[in-house]
Parts: sequence; structure tokens; C-alpha cells
Amino acid sequence: MAINNTTHILVIRLSAMGDVAMTVPVIIGLIKKYPQIKITVLTKSFTAPIFADIPNVSVFNADVKGKHKGFKGLWRLYRELKSLNINAVADLHNVLRSTILKQFFKLSTTPFIQIDKGRAEKKELINPNRVSLQPLTSTFERYADVFNKLGYPIATNEMEILSSKPIPETLLDLNVTKGKMLIGIAPFAAFQGKMYPLPLIEKVIKALNDTDKYNIVLFGGGIKEIEVLNTWEQQFNNCHNAAGILSFSDELSLISNLKLMLAMDSGNAHLAAMYGVPTVTIWGITHPYAGFYPFSQPKENALLSDRNKYPAIPTSIYGNKYPEGYENVMETILPETVIAKVIEVLNSYI
Repeated sequence: MAINNTTHILVIRLSAMGDVAMTVPVIIGLIKKYPQIKITVLTKSFTAPIFADIPNVSVFNADVKGKHKGFKGLWRLYRELKSLNINAVADLHNVLRSTILKQFFKLSTTPFIQIDKGRAEKKELINPNRVSLQPLTSTFERYADVFNKLGYPIATNEMEILSSKPIPETLLDLNVTKGKMLIGIAPFAAFQGKMYPLPLIEKVIKALNDTDKYNIVLFGGGIKEIEVLNTWEQQFNNCHNAAGILSFSDELSLISNLKLMLAMDSGNAHLAAMYGVPTVTIWGITHPYAGFYPFSQPKENALLSDRNKYPAIPTSIYGNKYPEGYENVMETILPETVIAKVIEVLNSYI
């Protein structure tokens, strides 16, 4: 049962960009279904632009490396949050930090529901001796279950995407040619086990570049990644590196206008999907069955490593662990396969 007619819900999601982006379809669906609620998202300042265009949603920046660090910092954070007149808490993170916050909110008897991450199920999924490989509950459904327990049920088909944003003026800085389809490629991931080998993704980029049909925008971050992207920008005339050029807010605006995003099992895939951009994903030692498949994307847009050759896949939920001999699983996905899938999806616009 809903708590009252003007419930203020605190949503906790402090983790990686992709996990934060996955909350968006759920939150939009909730706001539209229950216009009487307002939501404050507790997240890191970097991810705040993700929520900028959602009505009735504000962001509270968690300074987890500064004033909100440690036990005393979390107490300070709790006091700051309580001043917002929070009626209920949806913890979509469920880690030690948020569990400590839960104990503080108990002092004021504020309803506090934590996500069931399905840790035991996920452990079994990556067990090489598993009996079968079956899809787990999706992250979107796990998020929805939290709100259901708070009295605000939301079904997957009630979740919604963000509308596209105006193309940023800074796009001119990328020297993008008019009249060509705008596509994005995000070749990096947090862990090596989720990254398509750079020589292979370079073949994909070259082939798409040589068609002279597409403006290819490259996404990434960090000094080493930017160096690689800059090299490709110089090497291929239709490639444009956005990393280090656009602000994150402008990157989001640009992503929302793409005709396609090609990404790993990574945050950029979820950023594109939250705008309804067709998203082709390349999977290594992780697998869509873990529940992190981009929102509302066709299953055939996932290109998977060969499980006949590497039957232990998935060997990791997050891509950070793989058994000996599984270092090259993504080489079983040929560049020609990736190119064909990208062109197939893009041809649907014609």
C-alpha cells in the first residue's frame, strides 16, 4: 500500500554508470504511473546529468570520497537526507554503505527496501559445473520489485525511455559531416574480459568508415583510451572522437540522436538504450542471462562469444574474472559478423 499521496522516495544508486542508467526506464515509468510521487536519486555527481530531464526527479550528490566518506560521513549524509523529508527509501545498490544508511533510517522508522541482487543465483550462473544455463531475473525487474514492496508496483511494459535531446552545439567541434547517418562506437569496458580486441574493433571501424555512409563518433574516457581514439580519428576520415571534447551532458545529448550504438557489455550500451537508440552489444566472458542486457533491445542485437568452444561462459558476472584459457574468447566473434549486424540494423532505417 502506498505510504501517502505525496510520497518523497529516496533512490540509492551509487555504482557504475551503466547500473545508474538502468534505473532510468524504471523511474520514468514510476513518475508517469504515479504522478503524486517525487524522487530524489542519491548518486555520484558525475552521473547526475542522466536524470536532468526527468520531471519530479532531483539528484543528491554523494561525496563518498570526501565529506560522506566513512561511518561519520554516512551519518552526516543521513542527516542531510533527512532534512529533505524523505518518506521511503528504495536502495537499488545494497552494499555496505547503503546498509549502514539503512540502520540510520531505522531510527526514524522510514521504510527502507533493499534490492535482492540474486547473489546465489548469479554465483550458480558462473559455476562451470552448472546443470543448465537459464536467464536470471533482469536488473530492471529487480529494481521494480523494490518499488513494488514500497507500494508502487511497476511492470516492465510500463517502463519508458527518455526522449531525444537537442544535438549539442559542441558537435560542431567534432567536424561531423552533414548528410551521413550518425552512429556511435564505444570500444572500451571496465574489464578486459568484456573488451573486443582493439585490432578487431579497428577492422570494424575501418569497414564502416570506408562505406562513406556514416559519421562514426567514438566514445571512451581516460588518457590511454583517448590516445587510441585520437589515433583512429586521424586514421579514418569519417571518425570523430568525443572523449575529452564533449562534457558528459553533451555526450548524452549526442547519444540520444544516434541511429545506432555499438558497445561492449558496458555503460555506453545502457546510456544509448535509455534513449531507445538501437544498440548492438559484443559479449565476452559475461552473458545477457545475468540480467544486465540493455533495456528493450532485441535479443538478436547481442553478439556472443562461442560457447561451444568456451562452454564455461559466462565465467564472470562483471567481466573481472576468467579461467585460464579464456583470455581470447571474443576472437570467436568475427569482425565481419559485427559489421554485418551493424549494417543490418542501420538498413532498417532505409
